[in-house]
Amino acid sequence: MFTLYHQEKQKFPLKVWLKKPEELEEKCLDQALNLANLPFVHQWVALMPDTHLGKGMPIGGVIALKDVVIPNAVGVDIGCGMAYVQTDLSAKVLKETLIKDEKLINLLVNDTLRNIPVGTMHHKHRQSCLALDRAEESKLSFAPELFYTIENGYYQVGTLGGGNHFIELQEDEAGLLGIMIHSGSRNFGHEIGRYFNQIAKELSKSWDQIIPYEYNLPYLPFAHPAGQAYLAWMQLALDFARENRHQMMQKVMALLAKWVAQGAQLKVEFEEIIDCHHNYAALEEHYGEHVWVHRKGATRACQGEIGIIPGAMGAASYLVKGKGNPESFCSSSHGAGRRYSRSGAMKQFEAKNVLEDLRKQGVILGKRSYKDVAEESRFAYKDIDQVLADEVDLVQPLKRLKTLGVVKG
Repeated sequence: MFTLYHQEKQKFPLKVWLKKPEELEEKCLDQALNLANLPFVHQWVALMPDTHLGKGMPIGGVIALKDVVIPNAVGVDIGCGMAYVQTDLSAKVLKETLIKDEKLINLLVNDTLRNIPVGTMHHKHRQSCLALDRAEESKLSFAPELFYTIENGYYQVGTLGGGNHFIELQEDEAGLLGIMIHSGSRNFGHEIGRYFNQIAKELSKSWDQIIPYEYNLPYLPFAHPAGQAYLAWMQLALDFARENRHQMMQKVMALLAKWVAQGAQLKVEFEEIIDCHHNYAALEEHYGEHVWVHRKGATRACQGEIGIIPGAMGAASYLVKGKGNPESFCSSSHGAGRRYSRSGAMKQFEAKNVLEDLRKQGVILGKRSYKDVAEESRFAYKDIDQVLADEVDLVQPLKRLKTLGVVKG
């Protein structure tokens, strides 16, 4: 970790969990310096080792703010995060058991792709969703312009989405199978984030211009009705995102149990699901003050807290235990972090090479179209093992997981 602090350029320091400043991309640094000039920053701005350019605020960024929230410092995929469940099943069962000359892992990946909507697909019929039921029952009295998103959300819950979201079957170091899911609040959270970012922009016109417009970081005071409304809707999106992941996890667990019973006459036991968000704001106490900690592409890593840090498609992923480092506001990375933008990866890598790389590793890919598969090449991301090495003071790796099969949008 190193610190950047030039008093003539910034109000607050930057703490960056990389070895040297040259590893930080220029545009990401520019965004971080914008954050470091916000008047309501508490202590400093923290950048995790997977940090890269975002909208307004870098992905892999953490800021603690006094009395305000910034929608763009959370992002539009509110509650995007991870879920993982460990099984007692040997991964060999999926890799070696055949049903009519087809390996169980191929059958499970394809069945998952059939049963869980991916990409822009939604359910055709209204699904159950406790988070949305509670929102309807509470008769929300704020931001009625967003009420339509609640009904739409019933068709989105339990769907994966696209981009870097995934469902993976993984093998741990003991040879046992696990299931990992990366997804968020889908279009439901996107609409909430976009709406309140626009509200913040409009309100900022009537306030003193203490933040330059080009920063793209309009804020909402906690005490303002719009700030209260954002926090309420954000919490709803967090609850929705968690339920979204859990519904998918329950479906994959049921499919796994079905295929293993059919092909190997075995029963699968599942441990408790681990779940963590990495796009959100929360009121926490740090350095003697209660502040709104914004984690945009960062995982909370309090002392002893279990987290999930995935690698890129076909790379390793990790379960980790937090060390509660106060300098990062008890945070860590949320993944490997991009080396190339999506468009940059499409120019740099060919789909056929990405598919060949997965084949050589023995990874089964379930995807409806391969035209954009290069966006998620593992070479478009940083080395996950280097990311973990750069944050050795933030988390302790507990389990290394190897990809066996992956479903993508």
